[in-house]
Amino acid sequence: MNDTKHNGWTNYATWRVNLEIFDGMDIMDYLGPCDDVRTLADRMKEFAENIITDYKSETNLAQDYALAFLSDVNWYEIAKHYHNETEEA
Repeated sequence: MNDTKHNGWTNYATWRVNLEIFDGMDIMDYLGPCDDVRTLADRMKEFAENIITDYKSETNLAQDYALAFLSDVNWYEIAKHYHNETEEA
């Protein structure tokens, strides 16, 4: 069995996206209130993808690699983390 967990998260991509995009961010200020985790996960994924696709370049190779990296992210896990955090506040 190959354990791919990274710093307590599902994998490296999930850990890194959480750390570099969402950590320290007031999620509800950026993405609006959200009652369910699945909807929040979808909004977080869209937010991260927009960061990548808003950058215009001559070639799309870097963008393609970045989007492929995002496909490995466990969006539900990140959303659940922030959803639980806002419920406790």
